[in-house]
Amino acid sequence: MIPAVPDAGAAKADLHIADLASESIIVFDAVDRIRYWNPASEALYGWPSLGMVGRSIDHLSWRSADERDHWQLLLREGAWQGKVSRRTFSGDHVAVDIRQYARFHSDGTLRDVVEYGQRAPTDGEPARPDWHIPDRLMAASWEIDITGAQPSIAAIAAGVEEGPAAREARLLSLVEASRVIEVNDRAARLVGGNRGPAVMIGQSVAAFWPIESRAILGDLIAEAVIAGATGTTHRRQLASDGILRDPMVTLWLADTPGRIFVAVNGTADDDRSYLYLRASEARYRKLVHYMPTALLQVDASHMGKIYKRLGSEGVEDFGSYLDDHPELVEHAAETVVVTDVNRRAVEMFGGNSALDLIRPVGNLLLANRTTLRNVMIGRFNNQPSYSELTKVQTLDGRVRDVQLSVTYPISSAELDVTIFSVEDVTARLEMEAQLRQLQADFTHAARISTLGELTTSIAHEVNQPLAAILTNAETSLRWLAREEPNIAKVKELTARIAAGAHRANDIVQRIRGMAAKHQPERAALDLNQAAQESMLFLRHEIESRSIRITTAFAEGLPMVIGDRIQLQQVIVNLLMNSIQALEAGSGAECAIILETGLDDDGIVFLSVRDTGPGIDSVNLEHVFEGFFTTKESGLGIGLVICQSIIVAHGGHIAAANHPEGGAEFRFTVPGAPPRA
Repeated sequence: MIPAVPDAGAAKADLHIADLASESIIVFDAVDRIRYWNPASEALYGWPSLGMVGRSIDHLSWRSADERDHWQLLLREGAWQGKVSRRTFSGDHVAVDIRQYARFHSDGTLRDVVEYGQRAPTDGEPARPDWHIPDRLMAASWEIDITGAQPSIAAIAAGVEEGPAAREARLLSLVEASRVIEVNDRAARLVGGNRGPAVMIGQSVAAFWPIESRAILGDLIAEAVIAGATGTTHRRQLASDGILRDPMVTLWLADTPGRIFVAVNGTADDDRSYLYLRASEARYRKLVHYMPTALLQVDASHMGKIYKRLGSEGVEDFGSYLDDHPELVEHAAETVVVTDVNRRAVEMFGGNSALDLIRPVGNLLLANRTTLRNVMIGRFNNQPSYSELTKVQTLDGRVRDVQLSVTYPISSAELDVTIFSVEDVTARLEMEAQLRQLQADFTHAARISTLGELTTSIAHEVNQPLAAILTNAETSLRWLAREEPNIAKVKELTARIAAGAHRANDIVQRIRGMAAKHQPERAALDLNQAAQESMLFLRHEIESRSIRITTAFAEGLPMVIGDRIQLQQVIVNLLMNSIQALEAGSGAECAIILETGLDDDGIVFLSVRDTGPGIDSVNLEHVFEGFFTTKESGLGIGLVICQSIIVAHGGHIAAANHPEGGAEFRFTVPGAPPRA
């Protein structure tokens, strides 16, 4: 039974089972054109697949009379087995045991021929039923377009006078202008990392060829083009480059004008076996491919050179430099290319395959160019990594919130590989927004509940200015009713009426502010002033219970950043807790100490301490837990809300028993940054 082999047109197919065969497998069509050439054929004959697919099988040998006879037998009986002599890559001949099978169309015409072969044993050598293809026999094959390099080649052919440095620069320019048309898996594995051949196609050869031997490659290309003989090989031994040990480069012109084939032979510069490397690579790719986080590999090698040049020119503040040269950001957006992605990245960006995302990074960061600018600044400053919350645009136009994390190369190298980790946090941010809304609603409900508890105090506060207004108005009317009205006295009383109205209005506005449902507005504010306004809500509660309140407001206290209403809600709640604790006390002196200042770390704090019984040690660690309360009619939400407000402000709140007796609650709030 003939194993499945690639069909017509499948010469450039992905890995096939025949690629793993230890025998040479060649498929050629009815006119002897090679359609498929597996790795074992490369090892046996030395010719890489890129250089053989499309050529006639006669390139390996002219058929003798015996071979013509066996061809007729093959067509008549469908199979033939025997020994033939074939020409190798080096020009020698090798004896090969082959088996050929003919496959026909339904109309009886020849479809193709499948040939299996292996080197025939020499006299006295035992037959080898199976054999392994050493990695050193596998060539890293390239097909290169040198059309863009013709001006440099023409200058070299013309013998333009130039010194060694100028000639080397011309050879490097030649390689830079040459483009990759096709590479085999080994070439992609050696110099393309885990990106695969597809990403290398169309790129400059210089992007993947080691810089130490680029001039030698350019010299070989010029030598082959000037010689002009199609099929003639040109060889050069290279020094070990950290990729291969003692690599041999062979180059020859293709039948198509402007194209050449390059084969690089040599053992991978690694102590591990080839099969181990392939297995390790497969495990790595599988691990990365199925990770739940979107990963993108980015090649920014040319930008690394720009950063290095700018640094040598004395640029230190790269952010300011980009402000003056915004075109550099756009240049990076268009030239820094995504070279590999995993499955999650394809799903998140709405692609069909990885190739949909192999594009400039600017296409993926359309929603926020500032992010690309920040990533560039981090790379220029040699940071090991960078992370920010940003937005990206998917291939179908959706805008997603993502946490972008960038891992930069450890050292500047020719292949500057940067990894982008992209976590879609759109749903999380939406949930957090809903949670913040619920917390705001909860906080608002708590304020309304507090105001309900302060109904008597509020009524007392409002009645005081109303009573004064009424008294002053009645007195004013009596002065006006006299036979000689005292206008001066009426003016004085009217002024008192206006003052009372303003005071009543202030009280109402404070109550409305506390009761209103609003989005938190962070602004710089005076914590001392916020505390004094909060005490006005509780003045009647404090006076009616004969509680002595002492304030110790620090002078020159820095401004803090916060929402005035929410911070006043915390202070009122803490004062209410102290008032209720004093009511349940032992009858000793009732006092509350309200203090502000700076703690040991220079952070603004406010504390409320009372002379009550304190907090039971068993309950001390539970006071900020939801629905925990020691009051018969309490809900256990007041301190929870206080804690959520302070934490949202970036501060901290704690409860403790004071050494002199009573409970103490203290919170901190970050200070406002100093004004320029």
